[in-house]
Amino acid sequence: MSKFKYEAEFEVNAPVGMLFPYLSTRSGLGDWFADKVEVLPDKKTFIFTWEEDERKAKQTLLKADSHVKFEFEEEEDPSFFEFHLDFSEMTQTCFIRVVDYSDMDDLAELGELWSNYIDKLKTIVGA
Repeated sequence: MSKFKYEAEFEVNAPVGMLFPYLSTRSGLGDWFADKVEVLPDKKTFIFTWEEDERKAKQTLLKADSHVKFEFEEEEDPSFFEFHLDFSEMTQTCFIRVVDYSDMDDLAELGELWSNYIDKLKTIVGA
């Protein structure tokens, strides 16, 4: 099965330093992204649970206040998702760029899914 890459950028009215823990830590991701998030003792392997679906991913990239990437381990051509944070000096606004590389090929459905996730995150951070 071939993979599809989805990319979108979302404006969030919150400081980068406040947002990054929500994108990179167990507790932050558990607040808005998955129903439950666990981290294994190696501190790089995350277990994400949505309803009854459990997926294991390794945090393969972590640049403080900038970029985080999670790759799902159980595949030869691993699916992944990543978040990039950019700050606009002109507008004093933060932007989250989402990259989702997966089997999901319905771009409209992916757009709605990520919009809902980011809306939930915005509500939590008060943006």
